[in-house]
Amino acid sequence: MVRVKICGLTRLEDALLAEALGAYALGFVLAPGSRRRLAPEAARGISRALGPFVVRVGVFRDQPPGEVLRLMEEARLQVAQLHGAEPPEWAEAIGRFFPVIKAFSLDGPARPEWAGYPAWALLLDSPSPGSGKPYPRAWAEPLLGTGKRVILAGGITPENAPEALALRPYAIDLASGVEEAVGVKSRARLEALFARVRAFMMGA
Repeated sequence: MVRVKICGLTRLEDALLAEALGAYALGFVLAPGSRRRLAPEAARGISRALGPFVVRVGVFRDQPPGEVLRLMEEARLQVAQLHGAEPPEWAEAIGRFFPVIKAFSLDGPARPEWAGYPAWALLLDSPSPGSGKPYPRAWAEPLLGTGKRVILAGGITPENAPEALALRPYAIDLASGVEEAVGVKSRARLEALFARVRAFMMGA
């Protein structure tokens, strides 16, 4: 099964299109300072307009558990993605209420010990998250055999998505790779992405 998460959504029409095309999860950035940050009330409005079978993910960075839990409730989201240097105990506190994805920025091969972090899945991103810059996909391999769910992100585009999918991750995650401007998704690029995903599935 190929799971696709579209992240950094700021517009309802983009979220509805991604859902219609087959996105498994949609990400809303609630981290301060992000170029794609969305107010919780705006995320809530989009979340309420979506169907029941798409996962709503809140993206946070170095925000204490109490703040994360409050924003998750305000925005009516379902999964918390931690994108900073959050200690394991923060993830454990949040994980009592919501499944947690922990993101790690790679500057070299992934570290097998990350598999011990208390999260439902690990997301491997580029050294500069949100920049659209890829990293060698082989860097993910040390975690792919650990039994942990691994989400590949960082510089994935419709053109190179099959390279990431070939590693058989739990999911792939795209933001800038399907944008026409920061926070504004491109219909053409979203359609191209899901066409490539379908082609990969048929050839798998």
